[in-house]
Amino acid sequence: MRDDSYQAVMARRGELMEASLQINYEEFELEGVAFDYEKMMSEAAYSMEEMIEIQRSLGVGNTPIVELKNLTKLARKYAPQGNGARIFVKDEAANASGSFKDRRAAISVYHAKKLGYEGVVTATSGNYGAAVACHAAKLGLKCIVVQECFDSKGVGQPEIVEKARKCEALGAEVVQLTVGPELFYQFLKLIEKTGFFNASLYTPFGIAGVETLGYEIVQQFSQLGQQPDIVVATNAGGGNLTGTARGMRKAGNTETKIVGASVDLQGLHMASDVDFNRKSFTTGHTGFGVPFTTSPDRSDVPRSAARPLRYMDRYVKIRQGEVFFITEALANLEGLEKGPAGNTSLAAAFVLAQEMREDQIILVQETEYTGAGKSVQPQLSFARENGIDVRFGDPAEEIPGKSIILPSSPEKISVNDIDLAYLKQSLVKNVLKTTDQPLSEVELKYLAEEINGTVEQVQQIIKNLN
Repeated sequence: MRDDSYQAVMARRGELMEASLQINYEEFELEGVAFDYEKMMSEAAYSMEEMIEIQRSLGVGNTPIVELKNLTKLARKYAPQGNGARIFVKDEAANASGSFKDRRAAISVYHAKKLGYEGVVTATSGNYGAAVACHAAKLGLKCIVVQECFDSKGVGQPEIVEKARKCEALGAEVVQLTVGPELFYQFLKLIEKTGFFNASLYTPFGIAGVETLGYEIVQQFSQLGQQPDIVVATNAGGGNLTGTARGMRKAGNTETKIVGASVDLQGLHMASDVDFNRKSFTTGHTGFGVPFTTSPDRSDVPRSAARPLRYMDRYVKIRQGEVFFITEALANLEGLEKGPAGNTSLAAAFVLAQEMREDQIILVQETEYTGAGKSVQPQLSFARENGIDVRFGDPAEEIPGKSIILPSSPEKISVNDIDLAYLKQSLVKNVLKTTDQPLSEVELKYLAEEINGTVEQVQQIIKNLN
């Protein structure tokens, strides 16, 4: 009989990954800590033109660019004279299941069908599960979504519960778990039991699927005659930012600055049963964004294809109350009701636009669908029920897990920078923990690529750490 204990299943992780993806990750390993990232990405095996065609056949892509003229006017009201860049969004809610995650799912599920799998499994509490379920239904595959949904009392956030209902409505079997370390273990057991394809967020297929988003941005702004000066991407696991930046580069744009944005949830532990329902954002927050930036290979594949520090020019954090405020402002001023993930970037863009000239452009590269559980009021009501102090005032006084402070004026919305130099040092430090040998030239070159820097910078970081 097969040993299904935690230790035994985790020990079979490598072979389960290879069987469920038909990718041998050992082929990408180089010397010591290094691996060949671009060789791994080539496993996606589809050209940009092929991915665009696959996605469009499934109702994905070619989403509109929308200029937010009223929010731009509001930003200019508080900006220094001559400042206030034009704010645009790419409306990814126009995709089949209502988010940019359709791009990742379409390629992954298409590839599973091509390889002859009967079904797909994914571990997510978010929009990706709905996207995988949507495209599995279109392509006639079975779908299982493993979702970390409840605390130990069986209570789940409105947004997470709504996403589970959407997955079920699209034909998926949803396996709901309490928060904790069992998610990946249960996920691996299901892959082994069913023999289904691992539709992970972090495979080459998933990240390559987002490259079409960046590619479209460059094409669409070429028609406007001006590329965006800044693209803001909400950052959690890193795939959104990574895929968008790679796609823009493939379309020939290497000048636009890429800014990551996350909701500040400092002090809350994402795997804590107590903290689980004391936050109002299930993704796009620092609890995922920072650790996945400094240690990308912490996901459900041996090597993650999402590596945001390779592409990030700046990283900012915004507060919960400020995102809720901008969500309402977007609906009231622009007639666009959108979910919280893209509005994290929009809240940051509202501030960054005030630092830029009026003739410049800032783009928020995604929106997501909204609904009863994703709207502002259910989330704030749930926060109050969990003892969170919700009020208007100065967002700078907000304490994650204790308060949500909606800005009393748009003027009070601000961003705080996350030190990229510190994140780069943390990544190098995390890699050094895995070896006790001096780094070779190959390893140093790999780390330089990881931090989007030079070998000399890596050597200086190591010297400082020592």
